[in-house]
Amino acid sequence: MVIILFVLILWYGGLFFQSFFLHRYAAHQVFTMSKPMERITFILTWIFQGSSYLSAYGYGIMHRMHHAYTDTEKDPHSPSYDANLFAMMWKTKTIYQDINTDKIDVDPRFTKNVPQWKSFDRFAGSRFSRLLWMSLYVLFFVFFVTAWWQWLLLPITFLMAPIHGVIINWFGHIYGYVNYQMKNTSKNLFRFDFLMMGEGYHNNHHKHASRANFGVKWYEIDMTYVVIKILDAVGVIKLKPIRIKK
Repeated sequence: MVIILFVLILWYGGLFFQSFFLHRYAAHQVFTMSKPMERITFILTWIFQGSSYLSAYGYGIMHRMHHAYTDTEKDPHSPSYDANLFAMMWKTKTIYQDINTDKIDVDPRFTKNVPQWKSFDRFAGSRFSRLLWMSLYVLFFVFFVTAWWQWLLLPITFLMAPIHGVIINWFGHIYGYVNYQMKNTSKNLFRFDFLMMGEGYHNNHHKHASRANFGVKWYEIDMTYVVIKILDAVGVIKLKPIRIKK
């Protein structure tokens, strides 16, 4: 039971900071926060993503490219142009690393106001940091595993962020339903997104990219947005005015 709880904490903790910080803040800037709060959120993202930490800068730029080039050859991740999900993951990893190491020229429109903390990202995304987290996960499993099958969950802890990414960027462009007919393959994976905390409302998001709440129907409850509203109410962040794309 301890192992299951541990994996769930890593799953939803890492997912929340990927959605809240990397996606809605770094890429789309649907809310603002103070510089000290931004630095605290960088650190919390590292703690919860652990060995699969993603920098706000690399993620933010790549996600903006995804919206600009959805389902075209320039899309960093698209089932329409990648042979399988593993090929897509490898391509995504390569583009992400090239952005972070300045190996490719990036259109200035994709870099505007994207948060960056170079020194921290060098440490948090380093091989040392990733191996440290992986070692800690292994030790935790050694102490708390009570059945052989629980060891099968260990690789998930190592690759949490890529798994979250592939669920949305692969399956969210193949399976599900649509609220909006668009010139791309984005789908809503679930009518109530219990698994991805609102990220599964991918079709809604592609229609209203600057909207903080990814749900549009009454039953499409976006749990990340619920937390965002609470943080806005207590003054930790400040939501920007809603801009609805018609």
